[in-house]
Amino acid sequence: MSQPSQEQQAIQPPADDRLGVLTATAYVMQQAQYLTLDMQATQVLAERWANEPWPEQAGLDALHFSDGTERTVNWVLLLDALNFCFWGEPGQPRWQIEWHDQLLDGYYALAAALSRTIEAGRPLWDAGYLANMTEEELADILRPVSGCPEIPLFAARLANAREVGRVLLERYEGQFTRAVESAQQSAVSLALLLAREFSSFHDVAEWHGQPVPFLKRAQICVADLNAAFQGQHWGAFTDLDQLTAFADYKLPQLLRRYGVLVYSGELAAQVDQMQPIAPGSEQEIEIRAATIWGVEWLRRALAERGIVRPASAIDYRLWADSQTATPDMRPYHRTRTIYY
Repeated sequence: MSQPSQEQQAIQPPADDRLGVLTATAYVMQQAQYLTLDMQATQVLAERWANEPWPEQAGLDALHFSDGTERTVNWVLLLDALNFCFWGEPGQPRWQIEWHDQLLDGYYALAAALSRTIEAGRPLWDAGYLANMTEEELADILRPVSGCPEIPLFAARLANAREVGRVLLERYEGQFTRAVESAQQSAVSLALLLAREFSSFHDVAEWHGQPVPFLKRAQICVADLNAAFQGQHWGAFTDLDQLTAFADYKLPQLLRRYGVLVYSGELAAQVDQMQPIAPGSEQEIEIRAATIWGVEWLRRALAERGIVRPASAIDYRLWADSQTATPDMRPYHRTRTIYY
């Protein structure tokens, strides 16, 4: 019997993995067929980062609505209920919006569209308004600039917005703060609550008969609350360091560019030719699992160098880097899904 490689030996989840993401994705990575992680490349990247200033994320930026009240908490929940799948078809324009003389696309466009709506006087923090939102209302909220397509998966976003309002009314007196307070400052508890109470946040795949939670938007919602309230009040969490990376389509693109994530020839061709990868397929689950563990390896390598950062901070640094295109940037994988 062959001995496990250094990489396989390094895929060991912590014993106190309350969230369950590292444990489940370790099981995937130990059997992965379509990709590998490169330990040496991880160490090289960690060493480079250790010798550079760390870009801090100081709260949410001006594109985000924030008034310091319960309204902001509901607004963040809606934002992350709609925060997925912004890419356009190859060769086609992306969904874009205009706000304050800025043309924006992707996540920034979503945040701006919701803030634009608040500015126009619509109560996006009101659970009753969300529960009864019409197709026409959401279409106006997310209206693109002339010549651009509507946002992908529009019908799913409408269903998610309505679910946010309905669940808040039925279980939390219309206020997401009730759910936040019930988590008792536990980031893990709040992420699990989101996945349990809101079907649109139930980001759990199945791998060879085993559930594999990724909980991308549930985790990022917790992190966004932390940023929106600068770690205070409804943004105060004692275990933020137990969150994992937020496995999407931009992070694996960066990890691949840095050599941390290595695709097989078959998967590389599929991604580079921008061929669709089905949600829930083995390829997609492996890419997301490798994203989780690539960031976890970076976290551990940085800690060995005296730089203690949670996975969410490493995630943010990679995501911010991904927003600047470079000549060596290869495509991201294309999976139409509501989960990222």
